[in-house]
Amino acid sequence: MASRSAISIAFILSLILTVLVGSEAGGIAIYWGQNGNEGTLAETCATGNYDYVILSFLSTFGNGQTPMINLAGHCDPYSNGCTKLSPDIKSCQAKGIKVLLSIGGGVGSYYLASKEDARQVAAYLWNNFLGGHSASRPLGPAVLDGIDFDIEGGTNLHWDDLARFLSAYSKQGKKLYLTAAPQCPYPDAWIGNALKTGLFDYVWVQFYNNPPCQYSGGITNLEDAWKQWISSIPAKNIFLGLPAAPDAAGSGFIPASDLTSKILPAIKGSAKYGGVMLWSKYYDDQTGYSKAIKNHV
Repeated sequence: MASRSAISIAFILSLILTVLVGSEAGGIAIYWGQNGNEGTLAETCATGNYDYVILSFLSTFGNGQTPMINLAGHCDPYSNGCTKLSPDIKSCQAKGIKVLLSIGGGVGSYYLASKEDARQVAAYLWNNFLGGHSASRPLGPAVLDGIDFDIEGGTNLHWDDLARFLSAYSKQGKKLYLTAAPQCPYPDAWIGNALKTGLFDYVWVQFYNNPPCQYSGGITNLEDAWKQWISSIPAKNIFLGLPAAPDAAGSGFIPASDLTSKILPAIKGSAKYGGVMLWSKYYDDQTGYSKAIKNHV
């Protein structure tokens, strides 16, 4: 039998290793839903490459509009066709993958007209996608893990109110995760104020389509922007948001070899480093990007 001192030293070493590995271990988040040729949600989760899958998008909501989900070629929400995703969502969650609904997107009709409007949108999201109850749940009975704010238009008002109303639902049992995808110029023009609430668990900053703060051969611009985000936003985890292929964005694609050799080593030491977000599953299928970077994230 090992001596007590030997056991305690082994225990301390394992703790140190856990802390060291844990502080640098990141996950990969992927957006899914905007291309019918990217495989099913269940297939996406079965790859083993992703820790977070973000369903995109609920692109119409707010200001009295009837909320409408748009999952491109995957299903037809007008005929309740997207309820078939419920078993897929549950299969993803059974693997420990968090499945979130992204609201907004680059093309949509959305804005919040008032604090009361934000309260109503939060109630709609809770009852139709989260732990509440509704007769018309667009994705069926599966309970999503949270809401992603991909706000790229409309106005910059009342997103902080929406975050507060949504966060309050966490008190009803299951933790409701809030995530966001701001642009890398700081502060974000649309949800900068909302991010200051400290209610967001994961913030995947879009380091693409933004030349002043994206990678362009040298890492100074990106690194400076990264440091500003991790020091200024009271979020638990900040992710590096990237296009998964050159065609996935107008600019900002980083070759996997550059990411793993230059950029990740420069940012992984951050206490708030959470991993990498990729746009999107369709483009990741074309390049195998997530597979190439997974062991380095």
